[in-house]
Amino acid sequence: MQRLIIEPRANWQDTVSEQGLIYHTPKGVRYWDESACYQFDARQVDQLESATNQLHGMCLEAVQNVIDGKRFAQLGIPEFAVPAILQAWEDEPPSIYGRFDFSYDGKTPPKLLEYNADTPTSLLEAAVIQWYWQQDVKPQADQFNSIHERLIAKWKELKAYVSTQCLYFAHAEAVDLQNDEDLMTVAYLRDTAEQAGIRTSGLFMKEIGWRAERAFFADVDGNKIDSIFKLYPWEWLVHEEFGAHALQIAGQMQWIEPLWKMVLSNKGILAILWEMYPGHPNLLEAHLDDPKTLREFVKKPKMSREGANVTLHSENENAATEGDYGEEGYVYQAVAPLPDFAGNRPVIGSWVIDGESAGIGIRESDGPITDNLSRFVPHFFG
Repeated sequence: MQRLIIEPRANWQDTVSEQGLIYHTPKGVRYWDESACYQFDARQVDQLESATNQLHGMCLEAVQNVIDGKRFAQLGIPEFAVPAILQAWEDEPPSIYGRFDFSYDGKTPPKLLEYNADTPTSLLEAAVIQWYWQQDVKPQADQFNSIHERLIAKWKELKAYVSTQCLYFAHAEAVDLQNDEDLMTVAYLRDTAEQAGIRTSGLFMKEIGWRAERAFFADVDGNKIDSIFKLYPWEWLVHEEFGAHALQIAGQMQWIEPLWKMVLSNKGILAILWEMYPGHPNLLEAHLDDPKTLREFVKKPKMSREGANVTLHSENENAATEGDYGEEGYVYQAVAPLPDFAGNRPVIGSWVIDGESAGIGIRESDGPITDNLSRFVPHFFG
C-alpha cells in the first residue's frame, strides 16, 4: 500500500462536476483530492474483500445477539421502537448498502473502526468519480470497485418488491456541506434505480405528509408513499413528530434502509462484536459505557455522524471533536493508529452492496479523527 503524489488532470474541477460531484471544493476546502492516490496490490485487495464479507456476517449475528438478549436499552434504543425493529428483522425487507471503516496499512489485518450501516455517504465518489479518474489516469491498472454494477443489479432484483407506482428518495434539505453530500448520494442512488427500470421521485424529508384519516404517508401532491429510500437516520426519525406513525405502519410500508439497521448502525455493536468474537484479527477491543482495562481508547457516541463528539485518549496523542451527540451513551474502543503517509492519515471505506463486498473509497485527514471535511483520495491496484 503506497501513497503516490501525482499531477491532477487539467480542468479536473469541471470534469468531476459534470460527473455529479458538485461539492469537490466546498467553501474553498479541498474535498476531492487527485493530487495523490493510493496503490494496492492484489493480495491487499483480497484481504480487504475477505475482511468485509466476514465482518458483515458477524455483524448480522451481533444484531441477533441484541435481539435474543433484549439488549436494546444498552444501545440507547428506545423501548417504543423495539416491536417495529423486531418485525422488520423477521420480515427481512431488503437492505441496499453499508460501509465499513477500516484502519489499514497494507501489512496487518484491517481493523474495524465502525460500520455505517444506515446512512453512509461518499458513495458517488467511490462508485463513479474515482472510477472515471482511474480510466483517465491509470487505464492499464485496475480498481477495487464494482459498486455501480452491483447497485443496478440489486435494484433490478427489487423491481418487483418496490411499489409499482413509484419509489421515493428522500433526504434532508441542503443547508451545508453534509446536506450537499446527502443530496448527491441520494441523486446517485436514484439514478441507479432508474437505470434498473424503476420509476422514482425525489422529495425532502420535511415534505413527507401524514394522512391521518387513512393512516399513510403522502408526497406533496397527496399521493400515498408505499416504498421509500430515506437518507435520514432512524435514530432521528423515531423521535420526531411523525416518528410514532412510522413505527405504527412500519410493516405496511417499504423502508430502505430497513428499521433493523438502527441496531447495526449503532456504535454499540462494536462492543457486542468484541464480546462475541474476542481477539478476532479484524476487531478492536471495545466496551459499552466504560473503558474497563483500556488505558488508551477512542470514546465514541453510540449514535453519531461524521466523526462528531469523538475523543482520542492515548499516550502519544489526544484529540477531540465537537458536536451534539452522546446523550445515549458512549462506546470505548481500543486505539488503532491510522497509517501516516507524511502527515496524511487514510481510513478505508469498504462498501457492502446487497450483503457483499463491492469496493473501497479512501478518506484521509491531517489529524487522527476523520470528519466530514476529510479528503477523498482515489486508488488503483496492480
